[in-house]
Amino acid sequence: MFTSHDGLCGIGELAEAAGVTVKTVRFYSERGLLPEASRSAGGHRRYGPGALERLRLIRSLRAFDLPLPEVRRVLDEDEGCAPGGVLEDAVAGQLRELGSRLRELRWREAALRLVQECPPGERADRLLLVGALTAPPSTAPLARFWRAWLPARMPARSTAAFLDVAVPQPPDDPRPAHVLAFARLNALTLAPCPDVGGRPQPEAHRTAGARGAAVLYAGLAEAYELAAVHLRRDREPHGGEALDSFVDAYARAYGIRDTPDFRRLLARQLAADPRIDMYWELVAEVITPPGARAEPTPGAAHDWLHAALTVRPTASAA
Repeated sequence: MFTSHDGLCGIGELAEAAGVTVKTVRFYSERGLLPEASRSAGGHRRYGPGALERLRLIRSLRAFDLPLPEVRRVLDEDEGCAPGGVLEDAVAGQLRELGSRLRELRWREAALRLVQECPPGERADRLLLVGALTAPPSTAPLARFWRAWLPARMPARSTAAFLDVAVPQPPDDPRPAHVLAFARLNALTLAPCPDVGGRPQPEAHRTAGARGAAVLYAGLAEAYELAAVHLRRDREPHGGEALDSFVDAYARAYGIRDTPDFRRLLARQLAADPRIDMYWELVAEVITPPGARAEPTPGAAHDWLHAALTVRPTASAA
């Protein structure tokens, strides 16, 4: 490549060979990425035979948007001055960042389509609703909502287990309906806590206490799974294992026996509890695949079990 007698070339010749500007070569040289071999008598930079290959490698790394510190570490590894795996780590990091950016763009596209496809008279309100949502949406408001709803001092493990079920995760490839559901969930959970008859939380939270609540929610999780089987098969509320598990969760949390009187009392108590049906309806919209029937949520399972308790308030035979 180089035609000079000493095997070196000037900055202009190197720039021309690499297809870049002199300014680009100077930029990388001044930052120590492209060392010069020497200086001419007039003080001009001179580069050795390996400079062209190194400059092309720098350009390739920068084409993947690798920051200069990452480029330097890759170059050091190429020269045997750094441990292996630097390039692999850098590429993996860029892939993660690109994935996050693509996910954000997909959510923004779905939000724009949601506004575009709604009736003209609703667009202003829809835009305000969706505009309050991040892309992708944060689940922090939903988690805060449930932490305020759950009993105080409930064990952290029990709280985390409940949040895993109650807080839906934003899908990577959202539809406009997902954006609307999360926007409404966001608005709902940022509103004042539901209050029925001056009581913002279920009576069970006060009756069971923090430790009893952990027992209660663990038992309810099992009962909800059993009830979900009946919901998927469109079965009417009825007695059986799901209902017995549901009542048993409350009985163990309260430290009392499951009796017909307890079941009648529990049915009245649950009927008076505050309801957040809208939250669970929106969760179902998020977790249900397109065109499929609604996936059972804890809220839907709770309503089915409460209806079963009202229909059959006596315990099943052992």
